[in-house]
Amino acid sequence: MEKGKDWERKATSVQGIFLLKLPPYRGSPSQLVVEINPLDASGNLTKKRGLILRNPTELKEFKRLINEAKLEVLMSAVERVNPSARKTAETGSKEEVVEI
Repeated sequence: MEKGKDWERKATSVQGIFLLKLPPYRGSPSQLVVEINPLDASGNLTKKRGLILRNPTELKEFKRLINEAKLEVLMSAVERVNPSARKTAETGSKEEVVEI
């Protein structure tokens, strides 16, 4: 990645984990960071920009936060409040949908 372009993303052997080259910023040199960005069934990125990790301390803190039980409660509440993208797109459709 020494000769890589700024913001260039390189895949690793683990799907959804990438190396990303950040440009120099406010006097700090260019950096390599890890980006976590899950792939969909077609192998495409699910987000324009994933979770950026700069060091092992950040990884440890994100793991702690993601494993927080209250996060699941919050996500369930958000899911109940937000309209489903799939349901919105299918409004008016006569096709039968199997609810899982």
